[in-house]
Amino acid sequence: MRTRSRKGAEKCWDRRWAEGGWGSGLLVFDIFTCFRYDIVPWMLLLGTIPYRSPNCYSLSLTMIKPKILVTGATGRTGSAVVTQLLAQDWPVRALARRRDARSDLLQRRGAEVVFADIFDPGQLIDAMCGVRRAYYCPPYHPFVIQSAAAFAAAARETGLEQIVGLSQWLAGPNHPALLSRQSWLIDRMFAALPGIAHTAVTPGFFADTPYLEMLPFAAHVGVFPLPVAGESRNAPPSVDDIARVAVAALLDPARHAGKSYRPTGPKLLTVTEMVAVISRVVGHKVRHVKTPLWMFYKAAKAQGRERILLSGLRYYFQEHDRDAFAVGAPNDTVHELTGKAAEDFESITRRHAEFPESRRSFGARLAAFARFLAVPILPGFDPLTYDRAQEQPRPATPHLALDDAGWMARHRAKDSPMTGSTLKKALA
Repeated sequence: MRTRSRKGAEKCWDRRWAEGGWGSGLLVFDIFTCFRYDIVPWMLLLGTIPYRSPNCYSLSLTMIKPKILVTGATGRTGSAVVTQLLAQDWPVRALARRRDARSDLLQRRGAEVVFADIFDPGQLIDAMCGVRRAYYCPPYHPFVIQSAAAFAAAARETGLEQIVGLSQWLAGPNHPALLSRQSWLIDRMFAALPGIAHTAVTPGFFADTPYLEMLPFAAHVGVFPLPVAGESRNAPPSVDDIARVAVAALLDPARHAGKSYRPTGPKLLTVTEMVAVISRVVGHKVRHVKTPLWMFYKAAKAQGRERILLSGLRYYFQEHDRDAFAVGAPNDTVHELTGKAAEDFESITRRHAEFPESRRSFGARLAAFARFLAVPILPGFDPLTYDRAQEQPRPATPHLALDDAGWMARHRAKDSPMTGSTLKKALA
């Protein structure tokens, strides 16, 4: 039986006592709760009810939903996971770095919002006290592996029962991108935690990013500036579908323990076909321009994108051109796990077209033109200089995914679209 350390247990004890309740070990109830759940009068004098003793309370009490911790709660997938859990009446503790409008919105929706440094084991222990399951969204940071190690240590200390981690399709020990190598290590570290169920969610490029980040330019300037080949393919999932897969795993740890799921959209599309969809949505012709990488870096840096992500993008765009994202796509993962078909690219695009920056207006069009024309004179980004300054470790023989025999062996079963019956068998 897995036990937590004395220090971790004491910290959780103090927090739960202050909050007036217990996590998995004991449930503390006031007299009204006891009457509500038909607790016999003599149990009221004891004040605590063993969680593992169903004879002490009614069946309805055993169905209390455990609280779920969501990291990166104000980000793309994190906020979607929080929203979907709350919609199903699951108690959520949303972890954010700092208070802002996004965290305030989650609190108004009913989440318990806490603030912590995701690299600090002590703060993570505090954040995990009283929760049983967690969604881990890795930060874009060169030391993301430290964040994951701190998260794993806190999970052991507090007796967490499950981690659902966001990973990536290209993760591997020999990939030239540091983020991909660290994602592979994080997956294996979480999987090796004794007594903690682990599920990996491994999407490729999202529909929302990078493709639809270009929508304001498409809507107002008529160009789709992305440094990938027009004939290269992907079946990009929406952020909401990625979150739905993560939520499905969080709601049934035993069923999904040890599994890895890659959500995709319902159809494999070339970039040219994506641009045709965007043209239809915005109501005018949009042209794909395979922009030089140096120019893309200027625009992305100006938008505040993390430098560790920019460093990896030069490899991810090569992977895209070589159809690494087309391997195993599309599949039925979203439908089989959630009971709902994956969103198609046009539906996702129409939702993004309603965002203020993509709506038709003179001000939005002027702003888009100004940003587009300013790109060539913006400061650039040199990934080689950045990598050297970080003193990043390098694999002895770095390989892109399709050139890596290990990656191909791990993904060989996904070389063709997974049928519903195949996935159902895997889930059985």
